[in-house]
Parts: sequence; C-alpha cells; structure tokens
Amino acid sequence: MIRELFMPALSSTMTEGKIVSWLKSPGDKVAKGETVLIVESDKADMDVESFYDGYLAVITVPAGEVAPVGATIGLVAETEAEIAEAQAKAKSLGAATDSTAAPSAATSNGSGTTSVAVASPPSAPTAPTGRVIASPRARKLAKEHHIDLKTLKGTGPHGRITAADVEALIGVPAPPVTPVATPPAPVPPASAATAPVVAKEDLVPLTTLQNAVVRNMVASLSIPDFHVAYTITTEALDRLYQQIKAKGVTMTALLAKAIALTLQKHPIMNAYYTEQGIQYRRDINIAVAVAMPGGGLITPVLKNADQIDIYTLSRTWKDLVERARAKQLQPEEYSTGTFSLSNLGMFGVDFFDAILTPGQGAIMAVGASRPTVVATEEGLLGVKRQMKVNLTCDHRVIYGADAAAFLQDLAKLIETNPQALTL
Repeated sequence: MIRELFMPALSSTMTEGKIVSWLKSPGDKVAKGETVLIVESDKADMDVESFYDGYLAVITVPAGEVAPVGATIGLVAETEAEIAEAQAKAKSLGAATDSTAAPSAATSNGSGTTSVAVASPPSAPTAPTGRVIASPRARKLAKEHHIDLKTLKGTGPHGRITAADVEALIGVPAPPVTPVATPPAPVPPASAATAPVVAKEDLVPLTTLQNAVVRNMVASLSIPDFHVAYTITTEALDRLYQQIKAKGVTMTALLAKAIALTLQKHPIMNAYYTEQGIQYRRDINIAVAVAMPGGGLITPVLKNADQIDIYTLSRTWKDLVERARAKQLQPEEYSTGTFSLSNLGMFGVDFFDAILTPGQGAIMAVGASRPTVVATEEGLLGVKRQMKVNLTCDHRVIYGADAAAFLQDLAKLIETNPQALTL
C-alpha cells in the first residue's frame, strides 16, 4: 500500500510551511512515530513524524520549498517492492520528485556503492488532469502578473515551472552566480570606496516568521485601539534588581511579575473581545516580545506568571528565549499569551507605541529607566530614575478609566512595594 505524507498544520494560524530539511532519503526505512522531516511553521521549526511504517519512496517537495497545509510532500511505500509503484504514482500526479528518488532497480558497481537509475523528466509540465505543474511561489507570481502558466516551459525537476521561470518572463533579474575560483594573493584591506555595495533594488523575500508577523499586524488594523501613557519611578525596583540579579533574576522577569500581580486586581485588562461578548481568562500568561535573528519577532509566554516565584520565572524566561532563537518553541509556548509586554528600554528607547496582538486586550510598551530632574513635594528640584510605559488597549473591551487604574496600581507596586515581587 502507498500512503501520502501531507504538510501538517502545526499551529492554528499556519496556512503553509517551509521544509527545512528531510531527515530521511528516498529508499530509507521509516517507522511509525519516527521523525522524517523538519518543517518551519509560522514561528518555529517542528519535527514531523511518520504515521506509517514502510519506506520513504518519493519526496515531492524538496527541502527549501514551501507547500500549503494539506499538500502532498512525499509518498511512503509499505514494502520495498512498492517503491517503483510509488514513483510512478508521483509522476502520474505531476509531482516534482526529488532527484535522489529511491531506485526502482539498484545495481552494485563493484566498489561498494549503488548505482541509481533516474527516470527522464516528462516532456511537458502538465499532469494527466491538465493541471500545470508549478511551485506555489510560481503560481503566486503568475497570478499577480496575469500570466498563463501554460505558456511557460518549466526548468525545474520533471519540467516543473519554478518562480525563476516566471521572473524571467516578467523581467526580474536572476541572482548573480559567484564563480568558484582560486583565492587571490593577500591584498591590503579595501577602503570604503571599494567595499562591496548591495544594490538598493534588491528584493529579499519575507521569511515564514515575517509573513506570520505581517498577517498579525494586518489583522490588528481592524481593532479600535487607544493609548495611555504613565511615568513610573523605578528607584526601588532598581535597588531590588541589584540585590537579586546575581541569582539569575532578569529585569524582564521582574516587569512580567509586576504586570501579572497587577492583573489579578484588574481582570478586564486580561480579557479580550469576541463577537459573543468579552471573554475573561482564568490564567495570567505574559507574552514578551523577542527579536529574532534574521528579522521578525516572537512572543514567548510566561504562563501563570502571577503564581510562579521570581527565580523560577527568570529561569523559565532564559530557557524560552534560548529555544525561541533556536526556533524550538512549541506553539503553546508562543501563542497562549493573555497580555503582552514589549521592552525596548534595554536599547535606550525612551517611549514608543506597541501594536496590539489579535486575541488580547492590551499590550504594554516599556521605555528606558533614566535619571530625571523632577520637582519634589517640598517644591525643590531632585533627580529620580523614571521610565515611561505606554498601554495600547482594545477599546471594545477596555476603557480609559480601566487602563488608568491598572497603571496606577502597577506604579504603586513598583515604586512602594517591589519586594512583593519576590514573595
């Protein structure tokens, strides 16, 4: 029996996935539950397991390519004898199979290696059903530029039409190929005038993560939001941080803990809008924005931050950040936030607006804590360390008075009783 491997939906928002790598090659034996490939979902790289025992017969979507959720990405044969049948099935479906497809007949060349017979590609890039064989990117480009794919000749495997074929027609230059040459003799360092220049016209495709961020940001445009700012004196919090940072406590964890404890008194700030009404939440999960290498951001979630001690919370945060940047988070570790925190103060930013995350009622932007000249109650001038925070709220759920009351209590906790964060 021949079974299909499909692109799985690894999160509720995932519509397509990019294959990072195949851990098995055509012809390899696979067991049910064994990891076969790694797929890049919206915000993480996820292991994909086989649901079947058998042999990976054909890879229809190679590493580096994108496929929509539910698309066939490979074929698994129950027995070795069915591998050739699977290859034939892939061709009949018009699949662009991996060039290293499992051999239907393998012969030894006497040197311990195996020769693989590779079938010649079809003469035209169409399936028996008449559907043109093209990559998802090629189809998207063709649609955008009103190009009939049937008029193109594919240069991909088995005549498949690739994005490069479409780009060649619409006049997008192909990326330059750097020839392999013998390294030249050492020369003095180049001056600024002779340094390599990147063309301003270069178009860099969005990564899967950046596309996910774009979708969320576009969705946020439909939310009627408003902003409320507040200045908080941080001297007491700074003293506490200096006392306990040697134990691994981070300022991000302290701020998340302070927000979580304040949310206990203001459940409306932890709620979100639905068409049926305002949905309150039992758990307080603080999602914190983290910049990702290569662009984009992700929001690892500190679950039940109000109930966890500051030391455990800090260790958890460190682990989340490390795994986030290695793209190893599970979906529930970045998609279950109930309130978001974005801290650019560590970069010296004084004040900024944060964009509200769909499915949440509020996000708080935190600026840098700086020495500031202030007027004392005695009418004198003094210097205090202060930071500016700015709430972005969904006005369908939260009103100005709600946001103001929340910020007042948050400031009171940070300014007068930060020791409560360690209890």
